[in-house]
Amino acid sequence: MSDRLRFLVAEELAMPADPRAAAMAGAIAARYPDAARAVLFYGSCLREENLDGLMLDFYLIVSDYREAYGKRWLAAANRLIPPNVFPFEHGGLIAKYAVLSEQDFARLCGVEADNVSVWARFAQPSRLLWAADDLARQRAIAAIASAAPTLLELAMPMMPPSSPPDILDLWKTGFTLTYNAELRAERKGRSLSIVDGDPDRYERLGLAALGEIARRRGVGSQGEIFHGLSPDQAAKRWRQLQRRGKWLSVVRLAKASFTYAGGIDYLAWKINRHAGTQIAIKPWQRRWPLIGALTLLPRLFRGGAIR
Repeated sequence: MSDRLRFLVAEELAMPADPRAAAMAGAIAARYPDAARAVLFYGSCLREENLDGLMLDFYLIVSDYREAYGKRWLAAANRLIPPNVFPFEHGGLIAKYAVLSEQDFARLCGVEADNVSVWARFAQPSRLLWAADDLARQRAIAAIASAAPTLLELAMPMMPPSSPPDILDLWKTGFTLTYNAELRAERKGRSLSIVDGDPDRYERLGLAALGEIARRRGVGSQGEIFHGLSPDQAAKRWRQLQRRGKWLSVVRLAKASFTYAGGIDYLAWKINRHAGTQIAIKPWQRRWPLIGALTLLPRLFRGGAIR
């Protein structure tokens, strides 16, 4: 890993966050005293000054799933279909946190990951609000530092071949592809606004990520950066990621009906917030949340609330 990329990631992770978010991160870690390694704060709430009424997003990184849970079935669910997601309240704020092991977190930030959900998020800004020790901190930094190169390396073959890609256009292409690889409630164009909201950050980090790709893959005689896939191979890979991502989204939704208290109400809240819909959950859907959640899917696809 290049020193420049690692430095930029470590610098961003160490930037201050709302003290209440930091307190919540510590409280999440305290629930797992034998397993907690790091707590990361990410998502749209990073840009908000007033967190009241918002759903904060965290990742809890643990040493091992068996050490994290007293129940074996939760460890098995986290290992087979990562991550597990749980609701949390602290200090008047509400949140959800996803649980991944250090090993899975590093794997899912890398270019060999079979879905986009982790590296697509951590190519965006995040904060490391709690770490068990310096080793845990350094492992989190190293994992996150591989997320941006993963996104850009997979996006590069999908760019038009006529001219060298602008770094911001490359980011936008990558985020558009990742949004198409999941069931997302956000409106069309959200993937572009991510980059437009902080172009300096994406240019600075993008250039460092391209330097890392060049270091690993090599540079041609004309200064072109080699990458692992041809355009046809990349298109096939993205089709695989899209199919896998949509399937995983449905499976995770089904799993959340067992592991996430009030999961179907959260699903409706998120879609209404991002898509401007007015979905109301019926009593029978709360009694049978798995069936209730699955019955929403055809309606959501028809209405364009998720893509």
